[in-house]
Amino acid sequence: MKWPDVARRALLRGGALAGGGVLVGGGARAFSGPPVVSGPPVLSGEAITLRIGRGAVAMGGRMARAVAINGSVPGPVLRLRQGQMLRLTVVNELAEETSLHWHGLELPFQMDGVPGVSFPGIAPGASFTYAFPITQSGTYWYHSHSGLQEMMGCYGALVIDPAEPEPEPVLREHVLLFSDHSFVDPARILARLKADPGYYNHQPQTLADLLAGGKQAQPLGQRLAWARMRMDPTDIADVTGSVLHYLVNGHDAADNWTGLFTPGEAVRLRCINAAAMTFFNLRIPDLPLEVVAADGQAVQPVVVDEFQFGSGETYDVIVRPGPRAYTIAAETMDRSGMACATLAPAAGMKAAVPPLRPRPLLTMKDMGMAMSGGAMGPMKMRDGANAPQVALGPGVEMISPMPQDRSGDPGIGLDQAGHRVLTYRDLLAAAPNPDPRAPEREIEVHLTGAMNRYMWSIDGRRMQEAHEPIPMRKGERLRMTLVNDTMMAHPIHLHGHLFELVTGHGTHAPRKHTVNVLPGGRISFDMTARPGDWAFHCHLFLHMAMGMMRIVKVRPA
Repeated sequence: MKWPDVARRALLRGGALAGGGVLVGGGARAFSGPPVVSGPPVLSGEAITLRIGRGAVAMGGRMARAVAINGSVPGPVLRLRQGQMLRLTVVNELAEETSLHWHGLELPFQMDGVPGVSFPGIAPGASFTYAFPITQSGTYWYHSHSGLQEMMGCYGALVIDPAEPEPEPVLREHVLLFSDHSFVDPARILARLKADPGYYNHQPQTLADLLAGGKQAQPLGQRLAWARMRMDPTDIADVTGSVLHYLVNGHDAADNWTGLFTPGEAVRLRCINAAAMTFFNLRIPDLPLEVVAADGQAVQPVVVDEFQFGSGETYDVIVRPGPRAYTIAAETMDRSGMACATLAPAAGMKAAVPPLRPRPLLTMKDMGMAMSGGAMGPMKMRDGANAPQVALGPGVEMISPMPQDRSGDPGIGLDQAGHRVLTYRDLLAAAPNPDPRAPEREIEVHLTGAMNRYMWSIDGRRMQEAHEPIPMRKGERLRMTLVNDTMMAHPIHLHGHLFELVTGHGTHAPRKHTVNVLPGGRISFDMTARPGDWAFHCHLFLHMAMGMMRIVKVRPA
């Protein structure tokens, strides 16, 4: 059976939502408008109806085209309870197919919401009822898996309360859904990247950087070596603040979305990265962040000052603010823009917005390469018994010769932050993992691509070319090792599963559904295969659309 060409079909169906104009700029700005203290509407219960149609989102004093859910971007917050049965009907009011995927939920695969993989999709004018039990609790989200709709605003937060009340519940909480949006149609953004992968990189290295020296300049030898390989150490993100606006709960910085609190109380912030193409560095100056959950799963509390999270990841943090206002600053990984909001004891209060920090540079570690005498060593292919099973061709730019376990790294650009930054190794599950069995076998997967052609793939093959799925057996215990052979970070999401990161914590390994694989890095997770057909892909939207996706097929032994 030939597996569906999900990525190509997605791009072809997205053209009906073309926008216009190019937004230039996007960094932190002074708050100018009245504070927004309300968030998206909240829906609860066992019977919910969502309508997907055309909409708009306000940014920078203008309206941008969007795909809305119940008329809003983001869509309603779905507030559910562990143990309940959900019947959720989606009505398609678009002129194209639509769908909703329940990101991070373990559910029957027929309800997972990926057209051509787990169900046929929802035709224009039709409806579909998702029906499944809610078996877990925590912070999740939902989004379209059709066409270009996710990148156009078709997403929302999903909060599931535990079946049993928490012993010491935090009474005050806010959902913070971070996203990106553009006045330029996603299809046009992609076309520009295909013509020039650096089209939106407005922070390249210059001769002035070299002459000035300091942290923003590489040694001449390194810089010449990068030039010989036609690679750019400032290529942190391919879609940047030059074309994107950054939003909190659908509001840009000028709106000053405000979460209220009473001084002295603890506040839970449910942080969701629903961006299509953006990693965020989240911090609240002068306010420590106590991380208590990752991807909806409770972890042993760890206090940090900042964390980096990729598209698809969620973190719950507890803060204890004093009687003043605080700025929630979600700076993009490449430092080209910032999503801002406020925590305050009263509406109308605000705090200083931190300036954008200098943009980071990729290093030899990000290339998966060794250094010798201050210059890059030769790029070598691994051979012999350990040779990666990668299909080499025009879509594979390089193979990392010495990938490292980077689970202890804080993320690109944060190794010199000067304060506490979260790493995956800091996370320990609050309770023992439910399946303590050792893995029966290991699958090594390589994340590959060619930035100069804007081609993304897994094991050297795009989704369009990989007609065979990744086979697994129902109930099988596996270890998957992801090796990033590219110069960009990739948040990898496996549908329908929670897996345990292999970070040295044994039975208390943190459980996640999305993991960020740093450039030149490798990371492993253990999983128990659940029956069905599941999407497995990079959650950077255009990387998935351009081929960094596979189908995991789980069948009885």
